Amino acid sequence: MKVTVIGAGNMGGALIHGWAKNSLRSYENETLRYENENGVSLCIADKNEALLAQFKETYPAIETTTDNVAAVKGADIVVVVVKPWLMPLVLDEIKGALDLEKQIIVSDAANFTTEKLAEQLGEAGQYCYVIPNIAAEYGASMSFIAKGKNTSDESLAKVKALYDLCGDTIVVTENLVGPGMMMASCGIAYVMRYIRAQMEGGCEMGFYPDQAKQIALQTMQGAVSLLKETGWHPEAAIDKVTTPGGVTIKGLNELDHAGFNSAVIRSLKAGLK
Repeated sequence: MKVTVIGAGNMGGALIHGWAKNSLRSYENETLRYENENGVSLCIADKNEALLAQFKETYPAIETTTDNVAAVKGADIVVVVVKPWLMPLVLDEIKGALDLEKQIIVSDAANFTTEKLAEQLGEAGQYCYVIPNIAAEYGASMSFIAKGKNTSDESLAKVKALYDLCGDTIVVTENLVGPGMMMASCGIAYVMRYIRAQMEGGCEMGFYPDQAKQIALQTMQGAVSLLKETGWHPEAAIDKVTTPGGVTIKGLNELDHAGFNSAVIRSLKAGLK
């Protein structure tokens, strides 16, 4: 199965790295190919030749080209990962080269839904709208996948299997892709801001910045691992470390006094207005 990725910027690049890392196999003749158990090969299309050269150096067997039209020919899945305002231009460019009877077209552009793909490319196509996040490079993305009305379950399964290589996936109705984006894509920035604040607090209390960063990251990792391994609700885990009159409850109450929960919820909803 050939997968073409149009756009190798931050998000496209993260996906390319994730797919290549999780698809790499070495053969006896020491040649390198990029394929997973389903036989996936990758082609990258981008106008930035220097960027393509970097990918080619890292993954020699990946196809690279500056020609979007040439890239989509023969592809089974075409993933378009460009800025939303560029989507109409790119789709118009490749439209004549697409085989909508055979190919699956995926939009990874925010708010560029399957309905918009159908409007520009035609109702008969099989379309998916997917929002991953930049942790895809490390196999840790949280991706939300919605299928168009004419997309078969078989095609949806192929798209899901592809994004499964880059982390967790959830198939949702299209109206939930936006909220998912706010929680998991934009949400990465919100988590980073919390980590930064924790580091600053650590520095104020006497730790060096690198120590504060190590503490903040391991604490975050510990919290995530605890919830994943136990299946606990966060409040159940909080109860484990909160004793009457102790220091934890004092800190939690300060977060509540500062409107922490409300601020998080408002930040998640802000991008949906």
